[in-house]
Amino acid sequence: MAVYQDDFPIVSAEKLSDTVFDFKVSCPQLASDAFPGQFIHVICSAEKLLRRPISICEIDKTNSTIRFVFEQRGEGTRLLSGKKAGDTLNILGPLGKGFTALYAYDSAVVVGGGIGVPPLLEVAKSFNGACDAILGFRNSEAAILIDDFFDVCGDVSVTTDDGSLGTHGFVTDVLRKRLENDPPQVIAACGPTIMLKNVAALAKMYNVDCYVSLEERMGCGVGACLVCACRTRDENGDIKHSHVCSDGPVFNAEEVAF
Repeated sequence: MAVYQDDFPIVSAEKLSDTVFDFKVSCPQLASDAFPGQFIHVICSAEKLLRRPISICEIDKTNSTIRFVFEQRGEGTRLLSGKKAGDTLNILGPLGKGFTALYAYDSAVVVGGGIGVPPLLEVAKSFNGACDAILGFRNSEAAILIDDFFDVCGDVSVTTDDGSLGTHGFVTDVLRKRLENDPPQVIAACGPTIMLKNVAALAKMYNVDCYVSLEERMGCGVGACLVCACRTRDENGDIKHSHVCSDGPVFNAEEVAF
């Protein structure tokens, strides 16, 4: 798989909420080779040279752009959020193993939590309408990309912790009902670790294949620095250490030792 590094121009930069930003970047070769679930490694500014990993939200191969949605969490992403259309970003990518295993299925349910929602949009798009989405947020103010999912999914369910939008509760409450009544062929999930653990447990209980995208702090993004180690199981069930950047970020849920 080819990996590219260059300064790419920002086509658009929008603010989705107080802390969440939506960028589209023109990068023909990167967009041509990217898959749903992969990520890019971005230099946020000249002052902060350590790259930040950000999941790819959408891939537009026709217009040679990628879209990524990120949350302002620290100084690096604060500086990144100040970029505007016409600025350039030094990007390394596409990186990691995406949701390519899902190409073997005809339909799916994607389950996202918070800032784990964006990378599932391109996954949903790849099923050409044969995908439903269950999206969870802290509250209505934190909700993002709902209309985007309605555009590409057959059905979209939204949950909030405080009940201010959609169903009051968690994504697993809605997923459990779906699994009881109309189980999908496969589940793709991205979000907080506890959410992924519970989604994986439900998938196993109902004998549905499940793939999860993990998040860990990264240094190099290519498997050299070993910062992003995660616990997984080998074919014998023994615990081993894999790396989110190179072995993932997408894993079969059965492999992950939550």
